[in-house]
Amino acid sequence: MKGAAEVLRRWEGRSGAAIEVHRELGPGLLESIHEHCQAQEPSALGNPVLRQHKVRVNYKGVQLDLGFRIDLGVDDRIILEIKAAEAWHTVHTAQLLSYPKLTDRHLGLLINFNAETLVKGVKRVVNQFVDGA
Repeated sequence: MKGAAEVLRRWEGRSGAAIEVHRELGPGLLESIHEHCQAQEPSALGNPVLRQHKVRVNYKGVQLDLGFRIDLGVDDRIILEIKAAEAWHTVHTAQLLSYPKLTDRHLGLLINFNAETLVKGVKRVVNQFVDGA
């Protein structure tokens, strides 16, 4: 498992990509448009990206195929949950808290592309930090 420094380095790259998409498109478009464009940024840098990636849920040792999908998975460690919502809702934060844990990924980013400035439209969750690696 990678350490905190590696996860945060990867976060910085993703946030820069999100800012680029927001600058280019602006707010007000459909979530799917932002998701597709956001997927192009890490792909252009040679980072693997999975869009609408189907994930099985492990419940008490049983792998369940329940139709659970993450918007974007980057570098097999980071989840990007894309929104184009007028405001944050508690369910958005609940998703962000659950997804990294369910998928054993280290970083979850909730990006609301409908925010006037993207700085106000990003939340992050870090799962299983290992310091000093």
